[in-house]
Order: sequence, then structure tokens, then C-alpha cells
Amino acid sequence: MSHHFDAPGKENSDETVRLAHERAVELGLNEVVVATTTGETALKVLDVFSGFKVVAVTYHAGFRKPFETIMTEEARADLAARGARVVQATHALSGVERSFAKKFSGVYPVLVMAEVLRLFGQGVKVAVEVSIMAADAGALSGRDLVAIGGSARGADSALILKPANQSDVFDLKIREIICKPRNF
Repeated sequence: MSHHFDAPGKENSDETVRLAHERAVELGLNEVVVATTTGETALKVLDVFSGFKVVAVTYHAGFRKPFETIMTEEARADLAARGARVVQATHALSGVERSFAKKFSGVYPVLVMAEVLRLFGQGVKVAVEVSIMAADAGALSGRDLVAIGGSARGADSALILKPANQSDVFDLKIREIICKPRNF
């Protein structure tokens, strides 16, 4: 049975992480992928998911300003020192297509896929996306895992999924929605 929050947002982070951990333990999983901008959400995951392989996925350089990263080197080093694998990668569900969409009109399949996932909420889309990014970085085993995402800051959505690489994206399977916002 999935849990629904009244609204999206950072205030759901602690409960999202708790629910995700509880379900992961029930299923005997040992990997978690978490979207994190500054590292704050990944630190919450590290505090709760003891004994799990934790992969923290953050924005690619240039997301906000050309050649600049959002997560500081100090935050990356802290996460790594705590045992997380930090992945900084291009968004799997926009990437270079976003450049085409900005410059030219038209329909772009990857951007359509992202919009369809947003029908479930931004956090669900992000959870799927970061699992693809982590898979492409070679950070995953390929076994079912917990994927945690959010709507802007913090976490409000958690999924159980079978990950896949971008080249085999339709092999990705969303097994369960642990929690997500009901209103978004």
C-alpha cells in the first residue's frame, strides 16, 4: 500500500526516507539511489539506510550556469567519506534534447517521456531519472532498488524499481510506488 502526502515538498523528506527504508528492508534490497542537489537529502538517506549501497545523484555541471556545479566539492567529499557513491551526470530524461527544444519547435521523445512520468508527480519522474543516470555511471548492480526523488528541494517520492541504462530504458520497471504527493 503506497502512502500519499497532501502536497509535494521538502517537509516530506524524513517520512519519505523512513517509508522507503522500511519497504526496502521488507523486500531484502540493498541499494538506494537518491536525487540530491546540495547533498542534504543524501545525508538523510545515509543516516537511515545503514548497510545499503547509497548512490547520490546530482545535477550536471552547467545546469544553472555554464561550467559551474551546484553541489560543492565539500559536500561531495562529505558524502563520499560517509560511503556514498556520488554521480554527477546529464539529466537522463532531457539531456541534449532540451537544447533542441529551446532552439527549435517540435516534439522530442525523451521530453515527452519525462512529461508522462510527471503525470505521477515531479518526484516520481526524478526517481526514475536518477536511477537511469546512476545506471549509466556504472554505479548499480542491475537488481531491484529503492529510488528517491523530490519536487524541487528534499524528497517526497520513493519507488521500488528495476533500473536500466538509457540504451535500454524500456527495460526499466517501476515495481511499486512507496510514497508520493497526492496533490501536485
